Amino acid sequence: MIQRIQTVYLLIVTGLLIVSLCLPLGYFINAGSMSSSTFTALGVRTGDAFQSSWGLFCILLLSSIVALATIFFYKHRVVQIRMTIFNTLLLIGFYLVFFAFYLVLKGDPEASFRIHWALGLPLVDIVLNYLVIRAIWRDEVLVKVADRLR
Repeated sequence: MIQRIQTVYLLIVTGLLIVSLCLPLGYFINAGSMSSSTFTALGVRTGDAFQSSWGLFCILLLSSIVALATIFFYKHRVVQIRMTIFNTLLLIGFYLVFFAFYLVLKGDPEASFRIHWALGLPLVDIVLNYLVIRAIWRDEVLVKVADRLR
């Protein structure tokens, strides 16, 4: 199981998703008062105030659980491919929901948004999911060819 390259990719995907859960995704910087707000997967913290965006947290948590569970379906390669495609769709949905929360939580039109590098980790995971699908498909073709030769 661990000797397959797609397992390594899926472990990396799971690790990157957990890292992006814990780190801030960006910062709102208010030009007038020179204050900043931290935008995390759980919400935006401005001083003592907190505005929730728990949907982002749920999507990232579900995506990391799906990536980890996909590893254990190594005997069912087609199911692995379907779960990886679902995970990719979840990550695309994460960016759509992030953009929606960005528009809602921005508040001040003069505030600027500075992206943190953790916001790019789900994009890296999408690329790794593509590599996982290719590797699983290669295994599936190899098994079909071996069955044909018997």
